[in-house]
Amino acid sequence: MSLTRVVRRAVTARAVVAGTLPLTLLAAACNRSGTPAAPAPSANAWAMVDGREITADAVEKAYRRNLPPDAAPSLEEAMNAKLNLLNEMIVQDILIAKAAALKIELPEAELNTAFDGVKKDVPDATFQQELSRRQLTPADLREGLRREMLVQKVLEKEVIAKASISDQEIADFYNANKAQFNLPEESYHLAQIVVTPVPDQGLNNRAGNDATNPQQAAQKAQMLMERLKAGAPFADLARDFSEDTQSAPRGGDLGYVPMSALKQAPPALRDSVLKSSAGTVSAVSIGGAHSLVLVVSKEQAGQRDLTNTEVRDGITTQLRTRKEALMRTAYLSAARSEAEVKNLIARKVLDAPAGQLPGLLPKAPGTP
Repeated sequence: MSLTRVVRRAVTARAVVAGTLPLTLLAAACNRSGTPAAPAPSANAWAMVDGREITADAVEKAYRRNLPPDAAPSLEEAMNAKLNLLNEMIVQDILIAKAAALKIELPEAELNTAFDGVKKDVPDATFQQELSRRQLTPADLREGLRREMLVQKVLEKEVIAKASISDQEIADFYNANKAQFNLPEESYHLAQIVVTPVPDQGLNNRAGNDATNPQQAAQKAQMLMERLKAGAPFADLARDFSEDTQSAPRGGDLGYVPMSALKQAPPALRDSVLKSSAGTVSAVSIGGAHSLVLVVSKEQAGQRDLTNTEVRDGITTQLRTRKEALMRTAYLSAARSEAEVKNLIARKVLDAPAGQLPGLLPKAPGTP
């Protein structure tokens, strides 16, 4: 038995039309609602969001930032990835506009700290070589990071800060699930991040990140361990990157694994847990798959109540995670529905004659 296997409104000035203007000019200047017609998109525009362009160049740079090492996608695979990325960038653009409306700013010092964190423990020559391979500049990387951090600040203000949990909700959950806090035997509270060396169907992590071969899996596992050592929250990384469809949405939480079940796990996993102290993460590789296992705590047999800090904190985290997920989905759905979005490139793909897809798609590193 096994333990089960990082989002992504231009203000249109109202025209003051003199009453003496010819009706033909008035009709040309305004749409049916009386609002001035939006400017036509440029030839480089892949999408329009409330009158703002998302360009092919912007999508291309975002694609190169996320392109796995040694990837060689077909034209169709690359375009599919870019269409998915464009959808994320549309939502990101909407939230960045909300940041301006909410007067949310990203201090330069904070961006500098985050940028330095990206380069941490990476020799400068290696860093520059990787940027060159992806045809990116440090400014490109900083801009992508800036946008991601602004979006996170909006979500923290509009979603996370509002997902509070009351004492009554905690008590109600405990009373309805009291049996799960009665441990019949010694148990370990575990969490995991899983990385597999094959494509995963039904992937359910927030970043849509999937290692598809052994090399990518090893590199991804190493990257995640480095981010954990740098202080990144385990649960956030699990939600963003874990390839286990069941535990990823729960921040990798596996709950309490009894000693009898742990003894049936592969020896490498079992021994890693038994030798680890609470709060530590160990990396285990089996058959090309990688598991980063966090030992949250070790618990003795018996009934535990709300005076137990871990019980209370665990319930709070579980309820907050559920509420945050619901509010995040609702907030992003509402924001998208309230915006005027035109996905120009999607229509071009659908209308493109057979065999003419290459004309829509600038080549990226690794593309045949």
